[in-house]
Order: sequence, then structure tokens, then C-alpha cells
Amino acid sequence: QVQLVESGGGLVQAGGSLRLSCAASGRTFSVSAMAWFRQAPGKEREFVAAVRWSGGSRYYAESVKGRFTISRDNAKNTMYLQMNTLKPEDTAVYYCAATPWSYSWSRYTEADFGSWGQGTQVTVSS
Repeated sequence: QVQLVESGGGLVQAGGSLRLSCAASGRTFSVSAMAWFRQAPGKEREFVAAVRWSGGSRYYAESVKGRFTISRDNAKNTMYLQMNTLKPEDTAVYYCAATPWSYSWSRYTEADFGSWGQGTQVTVSS
């Protein structure tokens, strides 16, 4: 089992930036990829970005491409999400997740991610 803890959320004005962190512990050697998801009030949880734990290949949702950057530091067992040019529609609870499965990016579903953090709130004011 992998334990995940997010941090770095908060309140920011539109156009501003935030950096989220996700610290992993436990059976981190089993992790193939990690991802960020988000859930806005009244909406379903949606994929944001993902990164391979080995190799660093990245994948983004169209809605955040060019504004968000996902990265990881294997030595620290930590994943990051740098969010720039934030918009009010980015307001959500952001979750990090980990999967032991190695698929092509288009094959992953939310169900493949078996380890989840508790979430961190990001609020973007207009």
C-alpha cells in the first residue's frame, strides 16, 4: 500500500500561481505512475495530469495544458503540480493518486489508481 499526502492548496486570485505537493510513503517501489485529479462542487472528479515514476513521461488534460506542469522528485518520493495562470474554473479539491499499472496514457481509468490522498482545496477568486 502507498500512502499519499497532499499540501500546497489555498486561495489565489485569477491569474496567480500555486504549487501542490504530494508526498508518497510505504510501498513506493510499486508505483508506476502518479496523477492529479480534481473535483469541483457538484461535478464529477476529473483527470488533470499524470507522470511516470520512472522516465518522467507526462500527460495532461486539455483544459490545463500550457498552464500546469507536473513533475516528480524520486529521491524525495514527491510529486508536484505547478499551476500558473489560474482561472476560477480551476477551483476544486485536488487529489493525488498512484497506480502500479503500466499502461499507455489513454488506457488509464480512475479505477486503475488504487492509492489516493485526502485532497487539498484550491480556490481561485475572480
